[in-house]
Amino acid sequence: MPWYRNLIFSFLMSMATFGSLHAIEQARVSDDSLIVYAIWFDEQQNFARSREVYAELYDRTGLKEYLFREATTALLSNTAIRNTIDRVLKWEVKNPDTLEGKRILIPLYLTIDEGKLALTASEYLLERSGNIADLEIASHSYLYGGNFKRALDLLMQVYEESFNEDILLRIAFVMDTYTNQRKDVIPIIETHLKIHGGSEKVYLALIDFYIKENDISSMLRTYIALFENYPTEEYLQKILLAYAYKQDAVGAMRFLETHHGYELSLYDLYKVNKLYKKAFILADRFYKVDKNPKWLAEKAVLLFEGAKNKKDKKLIKQVINYFEKALKAGVNDSLYLNYYGYTLVDVGYNINKGVSLIERAIKQQPDNIYYLDSLAWGYYKQKRCKKAYKVMKQVVKSEGLDEEEIAMHWKAIKRCGK
Repeated sequence: MPWYRNLIFSFLMSMATFGSLHAIEQARVSDDSLIVYAIWFDEQQNFARSREVYAELYDRTGLKEYLFREATTALLSNTAIRNTIDRVLKWEVKNPDTLEGKRILIPLYLTIDEGKLALTASEYLLERSGNIADLEIASHSYLYGGNFKRALDLLMQVYEESFNEDILLRIAFVMDTYTNQRKDVIPIIETHLKIHGGSEKVYLALIDFYIKENDISSMLRTYIALFENYPTEEYLQKILLAYAYKQDAVGAMRFLETHHGYELSLYDLYKVNKLYKKAFILADRFYKVDKNPKWLAEKAVLLFEGAKNKKDKKLIKQVINYFEKALKAGVNDSLYLNYYGYTLVDVGYNINKGVSLIERAIKQQPDNIYYLDSLAWGYYKQKRCKKAYKVMKQVVKSEGLDEEEIAMHWKAIKRCGK
């Protein structure tokens, strides 16, 4: 609103002319205007300036609300801490029957490393208050002083009344980091999640403890529970990695089968685990949905890989049909060109076409050893022994003879033409 902006502009100009607090004193703007300035500085997170304004408001009015806002912004900006402490102590002298001063003095003392003064204030507070918020405030002094048992006792009292997850996580941190009680805190978090549920940070804290304990099964179980509440791609990948670490492909597939929307990941698992019929069904479904011809090529691969008799003429015709439809629709991926070409060569159906397809694949990836192996085998089937030997020698030099198929090809090609 224009009046608000004009007010702020006027105030900022006076600040620029006179300096921070001095400008306020000189301008003698109204209390209402100062409140607007303080709120504006808070919104800008300029807490050092808002502290000055709140201090002026307190000096003018004597209202405790402004003193405690001054103290809060002093903490947020880490400015004028000792001066603020003196002002709160003077207020306490005038108001001896309240605990409000002690509540704000404790964090102020801790900010300037006055642990003993903070502890004295905390003990005073605990003697006179059973409020759970005061127990939490006092716990900071004991944590600072290294009295972790006392701090945990206070925090546990707070948690048992509030079941606040931030308090729970603070308890967990202390027990894990300072008191060597990680095994004891794990069931506390488990129970909390079971009864009260929790945010992502609670699940992740529990998972972190399981990782430290190398308890992969519990980690996986918790990731699944986390995913049920917060389904993200990141958590899905964590779950699949955990299954992979456990070498539990069956578990991973069962998980994906019951969670719709992740069929592509399930498809990859089916392929890796040679469940070609299940993968074929998914590829067929994918093609019907998006008409991407890639899935026709995938169906050809799956059909051939899953066949018991790879020499069956009916099978070969089906495979060729899928590949031809895929290529006609625009598929030109070297992976499929090489696979189709090698299949034609290996079954002896149309060797010349097979070699031509492999050569197209190699144009895309000229250094791909597996494509070169396919080409050498194609030349061998064409009785072009010298060319086969030259290409195969390059393959063997690069990969050695550890792979059974490469060793078999090398042995046959070396005999070629003799």
